[in-house]
Amino acid sequence: MSSTRFTDTDHKWMSLAIEIAGRGAGYVSPNPMVGCVVVSKDGEKIGQGYHERYGQAHAEVNAIKSVKRKSDLEGATVYVTLEPCAHYGQTPPCCEFLADLPINRVVVAMEDPTTKVDGKGIAYLREHGIQVDVGLLERKAKDLNEFFLHAHHFARPFVMLKIAQTLDGYIAAADSNSQWITGEAARTKVHEWRSRYDAVLVGRNTARLDNPRLTVRHVEGRQPKRIVIDGPLELPKKLNLFSDQYEEKTIVVTHNREKVEEKGDPMLKMLESNYFRGKTLLVSEKDGHTDLDEMFKKMRGEGIQSVMVEAGQSLASALIKERLVDKIACFIAPKMLGAGTRSIMGTGINRMDEILEFTKVQWKKVGNDMLFTGYL
Repeated sequence: MSSTRFTDTDHKWMSLAIEIAGRGAGYVSPNPMVGCVVVSKDGEKIGQGYHERYGQAHAEVNAIKSVKRKSDLEGATVYVTLEPCAHYGQTPPCCEFLADLPINRVVVAMEDPTTKVDGKGIAYLREHGIQVDVGLLERKAKDLNEFFLHAHHFARPFVMLKIAQTLDGYIAAADSNSQWITGEAARTKVHEWRSRYDAVLVGRNTARLDNPRLTVRHVEGRQPKRIVIDGPLELPKKLNLFSDQYEEKTIVVTHNREKVEEKGDPMLKMLESNYFRGKTLLVSEKDGHTDLDEMFKKMRGEGIQSVMVEAGQSLASALIKERLVDKIACFIAPKMLGAGTRSIMGTGINRMDEILEFTKVQWKKVGNDMLFTGYL
């Protein structure tokens, strides 16, 4: 953390950089979201930009390109939410790009913790005579990129469990019907989340009973990958996940090695044929079920940094029991069933001193429903 005393003006421009960085949500993963603002030596904003799509130009390049008169860059300050990259990837190093400009100062919200950068971008700029101040609105910058940072530090995706339940804790009626417990505003919010998370995960029971599409429909945004856990590899190919226009985004997770390796198996033929253009992810079996921890670690290898779980009771409870949930978003509808399927059961907690407590707790009204969010 820098000991630099940042001015109100510094806070103003970095706040804007963080705001515009968020426009890349869902589109830049597995890269982080980055925003950049360019301010002239006279204190006027002369350019801004953000990382818009994975594989395309970074925020710094887009911001500099937006500057109409290049002479205005003389003595300018660049505000960027993440340390400029210092390696060749899909694009050249941003630190070298900035160092070639007649700017005087770069203000960085947070350092890039990845091994390819990790202070190298800041060091390069300083070595080339540019003043670099680090740590302005660092907490907000880290919160913006919690998926990216979590995947880097823990080698598995950030996992949010979404629950929609009645006031008395049920997610479905006794006849298994769950449509609709929450209102339209809550369902729209879920579609917003889908557009921001890399993948949406369901279990085989949810896939079989609800036949969900797990697509973004109520808002504009990127379509996420769709992951279904099918340990025995027996789900029918007629389900939406295997047959709609986004089938290539579906990943089937299974522990049935014999079926995967048996070339004559009908399910494998389905997975390898034109009927289904998605992927299979083979993981180990653990206590008769798919190894969830291994599944998430393998997801990282698929470029997945964030997963929203839209599960039934069994999968949701298993994830909590194995401490694989990082955040819970629970909609509570002003309705009661009195019987049916509970949201969470059998987590292995039997005493009050074992109780799970949440941090960063928030309550928000969404339509007629209440939304609880908290971190575990």
